[in-house]
Amino acid sequence: MSHFTTLKTKIVEKTYLKQALDDLGHSYQEGNLQIDGYQGNKTTAEIKVLTQNASYDIGFRKNGEGYEMVADWWGIREINQQTFVESLNQRYAYHAATAKLAEQGFSLVSEEVEETGRIHLVLRRVV
Repeated sequence: MSHFTTLKTKIVEKTYLKQALDDLGHSYQEGNLQIDGYQGNKTTAEIKVLTQNASYDIGFRKNGEGYEMVADWWGIREINQQTFVESLNQRYAYHAATAKLAEQGFSLVSEEVEETGRIHLVLRRVV
């Protein structure tokens, strides 16, 4: 019986996903990889996030236009699933938004992280 949980995300760009993982300090591997879970069960992923428990990983794989996250959270004790997803989504959105705005000619003027964790960006474009 598989313990893997699959969560559909709104992540579509691998580049921003990797930048978000870097921001959060997670080591990862890329390629046609196997994700480990309970009793040696495995599933496939394109990005494998290493955890402190060598027998359990977090993976990301493309499904349609977006990525889904797959992991056996039973064996991942040091990472809270909800906190991980929220932090990853925030950092992904940060990189996606700043990159898309830079493409439109905006430049980052200031950035402030509020006590709540909310990020306030001020961007400017000269026309």
